[in-house]
Amino acid sequence: MPAVDRFELAAESRELLSEAEAVGGDLANLAAKSPGRVNRELIAALAEAGLLDHLLPVDGQVSALDLCLLRQGVARQSAHAETALAMQGLGAYPIVLSGSDDLAQRWIPAVRNGQAIPAFALTEFAAGSDAGHLQLRAEPDGADGYRLTGEKAFISNAPDADFYTAFARSEPAEGRQGISCFLVEGDAPGLSGEALELVAPHPVGTLVFEDVAVPRSQMIGEPGRGFEVAMRTLDLFRPSVGAFAIGMAETARNLALNHARKREAFGRPILDFQAVSHQLADMSVEIEAAKMLVYRAASAHDRGDKAQLTSLAAAAKLYATEVAQRAVDGAVQILGARALVHDHPLAELYRQVRAPRIYEGTSEIQRNVIARELSAGRWPS
Repeated sequence: MPAVDRFELAAESRELLSEAEAVGGDLANLAAKSPGRVNRELIAALAEAGLLDHLLPVDGQVSALDLCLLRQGVARQSAHAETALAMQGLGAYPIVLSGSDDLAQRWIPAVRNGQAIPAFALTEFAAGSDAGHLQLRAEPDGADGYRLTGEKAFISNAPDADFYTAFARSEPAEGRQGISCFLVEGDAPGLSGEALELVAPHPVGTLVFEDVAVPRSQMIGEPGRGFEVAMRTLDLFRPSVGAFAIGMAETARNLALNHARKREAFGRPILDFQAVSHQLADMSVEIEAAKMLVYRAASAHDRGDKAQLTSLAAAAKLYATEVAQRAVDGAVQILGARALVHDHPLAELYRQVRAPRIYEGTSEIQRNVIARELSAGRWPS
């Protein structure tokens, strides 16, 4: 398994990062088509390029570090392609983690081949950061099934996904207890949805479940243990949100650096001015520090170090997304008005970089997690 060696990526990991960046560049134009809805042509192309094989390997051993490198590399070239790639993994991973052999055999090869579009359906309007208080109900339906009633909100790939790994309250217990995970097919009777238009075009929408029948065979994991499935999925994906942010930050910094070398003011390149050069220096240091934190968190996941994973994953997601926000904003300031033109790469990054500080746990929630781990004496040494 690729690993971090002496604070540097091993050769095979560097190759994977370069491969992902090259694919992102090749697919950037395709990814820009219909960015607000699922782009099936793009997902098929990601599969053909081999990236989904890394994301969902045949042996089922998903590497957090590989996931980070894939997201970082593709994000350097296309945030739209990166999102399409990541959502193939996020929506399917509960099946890899806890699904039955029948569910895995039916759906995972199709996801890996780009033929099926999954979605991770956890968030609700009244249960975003407080994911333990879901209101989607799963009521018993005879001896071998459930009926789901309620709504989901801000679900990536909704309403166009072929299936949803949906989390619902199946037992009367409160909080995190009593939540189960179900695979709900996109064309299930009673399931409907609506696309939402965000600041940065992204395939996301709402879902309405009206007495949707789901057989017991489509439950993922044990009854009442769905919250654990959700959290274990997010443990894998949370550091990679930081990697996505790093990819955007690196591109923003490089655009600003190249501009500062060429743009002249008062008879010399603006890179010669300390106000510009120090800003670029700070960007570079923060990006490098964020990288190390993200890679360390991913490595903790891959070696099964549960004692450090929660702290490191929260820190990586928090710091990398905040760094990316500062880097993109700083790059826009260096380029000035030209970066505000709607189709400029930095204008696109400015729209894209805001969301990662919210989804999969807001920056405020990550700080709460870190503070809790500190209080409990579980901060990594």
